[in-house]
Amino acid sequence: MSWLILILAGLFEVVWAVGLKFTDGFSKPLPSVITLAAMGASFYFLSLAMKALPLGVAYSVWVGVGMVGAVIVGIMAFNESVSVLKLVSVLLIISGIIGLKLSSVQ
Repeated sequence: MSWLILILAGLFEVVWAVGLKFTDGFSKPLPSVITLAAMGASFYFLSLAMKALPLGVAYSVWVGVGMVGAVIVGIMAFNESVSVLKLVSVLLIISGIIGLKLSSVQ
């Protein structure tokens, strides 16, 4: 269950990372509220996951899920560039997340 909570925390990280793009420096109220709520949810679920998972594993996976999600959203929603190096780098992050999961006792 801790791993599902951790993935949820990472997905909320993607929401707040994307939300930052729409806040215009936190000058737009609705995107700012959504972004701050997603930040709070992300940190809350990360803290729950850390009750059972090691700090290094939980934090690394949380950041990795957020990074991969932000890159995917950037490519799909904001027409950011795609290159072989970018795709290989994302695959390396994903393989690192899988490796941390496999190395974890939980």
